[in-house]
Parts: sequence; structure tokens; C-alpha cells
Amino acid sequence: MTSKFTELAIDCADPRGLARFWCSVLDYEVQDEGDGIVTIGSPVVPGGNKRLGPVPPTLTFALVPEGKTVKNRLHLDINPTDREQDEEVRRLLDLGARHADVGQGDESWVVLADPEGNEFCVLADRRP
Repeated sequence: MTSKFTELAIDCADPRGLARFWCSVLDYEVQDEGDGIVTIGSPVVPGGNKRLGPVPPTLTFALVPEGKTVKNRLHLDINPTDREQDEEVRRLLDLGARHADVGQGDESWVVLADPEGNEFCVLADRRP
């Protein structure tokens, strides 16, 4: 038997605000909220993480007192599904993302940071 990846936990200062941002990015919805923790996930996955087989992971945002101080050791890569990379980057910037330089150089992906500074990549040539 193996395990499956079902959830990614993200420490933050504003769980509701960051959850709203990522819901807009991923077309997710809030699944649970309470006591400094907000969990979001895909609205199209019946049974969620109890379902057999692969599932889109949920994101859980947990309130912590300390701020982010260094580059993430783990980050999300996202793929636009209905538009080109440059259009998606503009949409994400309008939602509150900002460009980030993590020493990536001239690559096919664009590195952005969410409203709390967590880096993520917008890929160009791979679509689900």
C-alpha cells in the first residue's frame, strides 16, 4: 500500500485572505474554516481525499505569528488551462500576485509571489 498526496499546509498571517487569493487562482472553494485555519479545495471532486485514486490536493492555510523570511523550499507550479501564460500572469498580478526573482534566470516559466510572498511558478508549455 502507498500514500497519496491530498493536502498542502501553508503557514501565513492571513488565512482568509490567502485562501481567497488561491481560490481565485485555482477555481477552488472554501471547504472548512475555523480557529485560524482555512482549507480550500476543488469543487469538482466528489468524496475529496476519501476518494480512491488521485485527487486534486487541498490547500490549508494556518495562522502563525512569524512572517516568511527566506525563499520557499517547496512551491506550487500552476498551468493555465484556458489562456496563454502571459494572459494568466496578468490575471494573477491583478489578483494580488507580484513578480519574484529567485535567481531563475531566463526560463520558460514565470516566478510570482502570492500576497504573503510565497513563490510559485506559472508554466508555459505544459497543460493538463
